[in-house]
Amino acid sequence: MSVSVPRRAPVQTRERLMNAAFEEVYHNGFQGSDLKAILARAGVTKGALYHHFDGKEALGHAVIEHVIARITQDKWLAPLDDVDDPIDALLGILDDTGTSDAEVNGGCPLNNLAQEMSPLDEGFRRRLSEIFTNWIGGVSDALRLGQINEKVRNDIDARDTATYLVATYEGYISLAKTAQDSRVLISGMKQLRLYLESLRA
Repeated sequence: MSVSVPRRAPVQTRERLMNAAFEEVYHNGFQGSDLKAILARAGVTKGALYHHFDGKEALGHAVIEHVIARITQDKWLAPLDDVDDPIDALLGILDDTGTSDAEVNGGCPLNNLAQEMSPLDEGFRRRLSEIFTNWIGGVSDALRLGQINEKVRNDIDARDTATYLVATYEGYISLAKTAQDSRVLISGMKQLRLYLESLRA
């Protein structure tokens, strides 16, 4: 009697490839990442890769759209969705920012890839820019709702403030990565907390 061996579901294989590629790109950059290493991490064949993606570039685009975008959604946008007090929500997000050596030394995957690939590939630049735009938009919307709820000062421009917050947050992460020193990030988060408190109505 023959035994039926279940085939790996295509959706699971695609997820394994994207997650493996994300880890490889996070540690080595997109240009420094190796397809053989990605396949080994994912435990799949080259044929499986080309069944789901046209090549390394298409896999990189998928990592941005499905992995990095999801990280931003889960960390920033979901906690800010329809909150009464965005200042408290933003403070909570800052408190959840990792300051371990691995996290500090690795930096932000979104910003890492933006710095590396935006000048080189329009497909990467456009996808990365969309995530930043959505991120800033989510913070901005939350601040506007906070103004309506009388939790946030009415004399600030929500969009400008959101852009400043995102840029400053990313800047501190980049400085800490360059210094390889968590104290830089801890200090930066302290300053951002003080700034957020100053936005209360």
